[in-house]
Amino acid sequence: MANIIRDASLALVGINGGAWVGPLGTAQPADPAEAPTGAWLAIGAISEDGLTNGIEEDSESFTPWGLGSPFRTVVTSSVRTFSFTAWETNRPVVKSLQYRLDVATLVPDGEGVTTFAESANQAPDRRSWLFDVYDGDTWERFYIPEGEITEKADVTFQNGEMVGYEWTISTYPDASNNLVYHSYKAPEVEEYAS
Repeated sequence: MANIIRDASLALVGINGGAWVGPLGTAQPADPAEAPTGAWLAIGAISEDGLTNGIEEDSESFTPWGLGSPFRTVVTSSVRTFSFTAWETNRPVVKSLQYRLDVATLVPDGEGVTTFAESANQAPDRRSWLFDVYDGDTWERFYIPEGEITEKADVTFQNGEMVGYEWTISTYPDASNNLVYHSYKAPEVEEYAS
């Protein structure tokens, strides 16, 4: 019987993290350990539920006549999503995402008041996204070159409850047909002999 060796340093707990958004086509930082700068705008605090990376796949199985089991299965749909709740709802970039506005239009007047109108004409609002998850010196980064908020939850204004914008971002293929780019830093893994 082989010895089972466990290494807790190779497990990731999403203790902290960050979310950024940039105009469509914004490149990820050259060094994946670098904090995003330039066109990347921070989303700010997100709820204690953190970040959820969803994977939804549909498939079709083909069973030949006379057999009881399929002999081929084809993936017909493969969707990647990221979900979280933004808590800093008064950040201009957060308002721009919630209401599909250009962040540059959300400028306060001389009294500090910002005004805007919601339109019934909802054009696509694809942007580039970047998510980091931190656990001490271990981290993981997700870069989405093309993503869009495709689901929004109801917003509740209530005493004793934090107002938040709960979003699901759907990913779309880029020019290389990739949905998400992954980078991570973890302790070196020693190969264990059984």
